[in-house]
Amino acid sequence: MNSQNQPSLYARLGGVYSIATVVDYFINRIMVDPRLNSNPRVDKAHHWISPPGFKYLVTEMVCEATGGPQKYTGRSMLDSHRHLLISAAEWEAFLDDFQQTLDKFRVPQREQEELKAIVASTREDIVV
Repeated sequence: MNSQNQPSLYARLGGVYSIATVVDYFINRIMVDPRLNSNPRVDKAHHWISPPGFKYLVTEMVCEATGGPQKYTGRSMLDSHRHLLISAAEWEAFLDDFQQTLDKFRVPQREQEELKAIVASTREDIVV
C-alpha cells in the first residue's frame, strides 16, 4: 500500500480527543515527578504554569506533529526550555514517564516508535 493512502499518525492515534486524554494524564504525571521537580527551575515552572493551559498547548503540538489540523501556538522548544537547564538524567525521567503513559493507554508499538521519534527530535532544544 502506498504511504499516501495510509492514515496519518494523528488518525491512527484517534484524533484530538484521544490525544488530549493521553496528554492530560501525561502532564499530570510529569508535574509531580520528583525526578523532574528536583530541578528547582522545573519545580518553579510546574508551580507557575497553568496545568490546563499547558495541556492545551501540548495537545496542539502533538496534534500538529502527528498530522492533525491543529496548529501549535506556543513558544519554540528552545525558548520554553532553555532557562530550565534540564539535564540528561531529567530527560531520561521524562522519557520514562512518556513510556509509562504510552503503555497505560496501550498505544500500539508502531505508533509508539513514531511518537518517540518526534519527541527525540526536540532533545537538542531541551537538554543542556
